[in-house]
Amino acid sequence: MEESNFIKTIMEKDLASGKVKEIVTRFPPEPNAYLHIGHARAMITDFELAECFNGKTNLRFDDTNPAKEDSEFVDAILKDIEWLGYHPANIFFGSDYFDQTYELAIKLIKKGLAYVCDLNQEEIAKYRGDLSHPGIDSPYRNRSVEENLKLFNEMREGKYADGEKVLRAKIDMAHPNINMRDPVLYRILHMHHHRQGDKWCIYPMYDFAHPIQDAIEGITHSCCSLEYDNHRILYDWVVEKCEMPHVPHQYEFGRLNITNTIMSKRYLRELVNSGKVTGYDDPRMPTLVGLKRRGFTASSIKDFVKSTGLSRVNSTIDGEMLDHFLREDIKLKVNRIMAVKDPLEVVIDNYEEGKIEYVVAENNAENPELGERKVAFGRHLYIEKEDFVLEKPNKHYKRLALGLEVRLYHAYFIKANSVDYDKDGNIVCVHCTYDVNTKSGSGFNERKPNGTIQFVEATTARSAIFNLFEPLVLDDEDETKSFLDRINPNSWTRMKGYVENCKEHFDELERFQFIRDGYYAVDKESKDSELVFNRIAPLKSSIK
Repeated sequence: MEESNFIKTIMEKDLASGKVKEIVTRFPPEPNAYLHIGHARAMITDFELAECFNGKTNLRFDDTNPAKEDSEFVDAILKDIEWLGYHPANIFFGSDYFDQTYELAIKLIKKGLAYVCDLNQEEIAKYRGDLSHPGIDSPYRNRSVEENLKLFNEMREGKYADGEKVLRAKIDMAHPNINMRDPVLYRILHMHHHRQGDKWCIYPMYDFAHPIQDAIEGITHSCCSLEYDNHRILYDWVVEKCEMPHVPHQYEFGRLNITNTIMSKRYLRELVNSGKVTGYDDPRMPTLVGLKRRGFTASSIKDFVKSTGLSRVNSTIDGEMLDHFLREDIKLKVNRIMAVKDPLEVVIDNYEEGKIEYVVAENNAENPELGERKVAFGRHLYIEKEDFVLEKPNKHYKRLALGLEVRLYHAYFIKANSVDYDKDGNIVCVHCTYDVNTKSGSGFNERKPNGTIQFVEATTARSAIFNLFEPLVLDDEDETKSFLDRINPNSWTRMKGYVENCKEHFDELERFQFIRDGYYAVDKESKDSELVFNRIAPLKSSIK
């Protein structure tokens, strides 16, 4: 991790002082959604920090709320972790500790530190007070130990309805930290659990279960986002009062916000359920499955996260920085081929009809180890529509125009002489001539062309669909707008065109650099009869 990582510094000191003998972290996702880039920061932090000190990281599914959890999400999270290249030392489930957690709740009741309360959720909130006013004791706060044990056992046996009773810690209703004002430890939920079945109808709250689980697993540094800063005092209280033999410590780091990026599981779920996206793996989604489908590499995501460092301050970073790390990761690893997204036909009038020749092109000019390929050239070509205008507009225009020459990548100079129009007056074909003496690599350099453009030979080219993306949701200073009102109508544009026929089969997630355009990956919907490419990132950043 970066040197700005303050938790890494703490770990170094703890090891040097002998406070801990081994670094043990944990990544505790709740299996109620697909992981997104925000979760990736927590995951990468936990695994990379432990790896720095030859420690270990546990994966623990926080499955203490059966209302939202599902094995589908467990499987998805396991795949995401594997894709990012991490290997947990152990895989646990919070529900594995339900028996121990229940016994510890009994222990607190016997110590006079927990009681069964009949107040409902709204009443508990009202009795709790606020930052300016102390809370009020629950009328059930002074129940005897015997009565609390009896009621808690009846809660477990299913004698009460959801919300009818809860188990609360008995701490201090006037405590300046509202989280310490008799927090709820257990609630009743008559729901089937994805692992425990119908064994339980009471479930521990996160603030009670989590420190217990950390202590049982021997976690040394329990890392979490800054929103849990005010919960640390309760975390320590639970560990102390439950008399856990191992004492873990919680450390909070600032959240990483990314421009034009939604990092709320609830909002992402709403996007899927409302049909605004095609699913959690929609290439515009900030989910790891979405980023993977779009073509981002695991290395680029890890490098992006690690570059942000770690501090106790929330920060916001431009989303285009992720594009930067993608470019840095693959620019020397992928073949650079030619593609035409918005094709315009070109006919080389002085080239023999039916003849196809092949010119040699390097696959990556910056990495000779990727070898060479043969590029088809013939009488009928396609170029980008934007690469031709009737008249050269200014001296900075470096493309094709009537009376001007351009160089075709790896091939010849061509000169535009005339155009054909359709019935609506649109240009549908440009007639050109080529100079046989200007073949690429021939050493011909007596004249300079008006730029260099890409092309594909029309009769051998492969039909393709190009998916172009912009941010799914745009940042807006108008706080009255819901996030659905901020959806970018141009977030996904589909264009039809062609790519050069450089191979027989294009594999899913195979990546390329399209010359003068950007980095693309083969989409899962791609077929040999019609290829589908997702643009991962443009060639250059627009960040200034």
